[in-house]
Amino acid sequence: MNRRDFVKRTAAGLLASTALVRPARARAASQARPNILFIFIDDMGYADPSCFGNPKMKTPAIDRLAQEGMRLTNFYVNSPICSPSRVAVMTGQYPARWKIHSYLAARRANRQRHMPDWLDPRAPTTARILKQAGYATAHFGKWHIGGGRDVGDAPLPQAYGFDESLVSFEGLGDRVLFSRKGLSGQSAALGRGEIRFIPKHQSTEVYVDRTIAFMEKHRETPFYIELFPNDVHDAHLPRPETVERWKRVTDNPFEQKFFAVLDELDRQIGRVVDAVDELGLAERTLIVFTSDNGPTDWPSYYQQGHTPPGFTGPFYGRKWSLYEGGIRMPFIVRWKGTIPAGQTNATSIMCGIDLSPTFCHVAGVPVPSPVKHDGENMADALLGKPAQRANAIFWQYGRPYTNLLPGNPEFISPSLAVRDGDWKLLIEPDGSNAQLYNLANDPGEKTNLLTAHPDKAKDLWRKLRRWADSAGFETGPGDPI
Repeated sequence: MNRRDFVKRTAAGLLASTALVRPARARAASQARPNILFIFIDDMGYADPSCFGNPKMKTPAIDRLAQEGMRLTNFYVNSPICSPSRVAVMTGQYPARWKIHSYLAARRANRQRHMPDWLDPRAPTTARILKQAGYATAHFGKWHIGGGRDVGDAPLPQAYGFDESLVSFEGLGDRVLFSRKGLSGQSAALGRGEIRFIPKHQSTEVYVDRTIAFMEKHRETPFYIELFPNDVHDAHLPRPETVERWKRVTDNPFEQKFFAVLDELDRQIGRVVDAVDELGLAERTLIVFTSDNGPTDWPSYYQQGHTPPGFTGPFYGRKWSLYEGGIRMPFIVRWKGTIPAGQTNATSIMCGIDLSPTFCHVAGVPVPSPVKHDGENMADALLGKPAQRANAIFWQYGRPYTNLLPGNPEFISPSLAVRDGDWKLLIEPDGSNAQLYNLANDPGEKTNLLTAHPDKAKDLWRKLRRWADSAGFETGPGDPI
């Protein structure tokens, strides 16, 4: 071999070895990024999991998740109803930015409530940000940010950054439907996707099957999955044979069905967590578990002489209310080897708009410069470290954007609220019906401290008015005192 051939072969060998090293380094960097499995339950109350205080039944799989991870007891969603709550967790922004103040419905109802028919696909979703950084992304479960009823031209989930999706009647694209009548029947008539009819009680199992398949497919690369079950939302339609055992627990027929549904949901949560472990992904996967709003409160329950199913623990109010029972949710995080096991964070205050910036930080993915998150990076709170938020949390719910209010009139709250530290103010836009609570001392919102702390009330009202004005909610000149 002459000198020229030697140099050529040596150079070729170096190039080949470099070509092998680069993909290996890329794979190592990719694998260093954690997977994120975000489980967002529909209408689960704060105390529905037994690890948060369910007084009548156990949820062993959810409890195990808490034992192997950490509970946060000061987590809030940004609305007491589904669509805006989902916009907040998916975008990191207050839903008022996108004029989604209540649930998305038919076109006429949306117009009457000053709302669009779907979330603008330009909204900065977590899925799109992570997908652009190399994550595989999927949404399996309830959608409800566009599509359904008479809205057949809403964007598909893929327009928001998802590689795969499977939704239900409140969305388009591939979906599972529960009936050929009602909202499912209306959805079927819209087309735009592969449609499969199943009993509602099978829905979470189907979503979990897809979640497990997606994890298996992408086990070597980072993934972001939204698993959004909707069977805890009424009507509760369990397998008929599963209801009998709950008749020994409660005489309330609505609770019997609810417990049967919750028991099956818990089993399915166990399946997906087991799959994470069996795939060897436990130390590479952040699992987040929470709910979109408080438990149901339809007037029909009371009219039939029963309390609605679902528990809020020590908190007052339920779904469609800005009292704590409508917006404070159970929250569990697990990331084996990273998050301390079996602990409770009772001091850090987090909310739905914090999830997107927090997920991006945990994933090591910079938030693109045009994106302006309203939420804060609260990764320290998830990792068991002290974390205090810099900004207050604000809410709006009620007229003129919705007439959907709690069936129990006592749970109807003022339509604006703010929490800043331990203090919470609820108030009407004109300054009336002001209620001030110190949640550290009074989590049940029993004692109105308005007259005892007028300066605190005025300070919170000033902050709330600034936010309301920036969000497009009109407030009057009235003072709370």
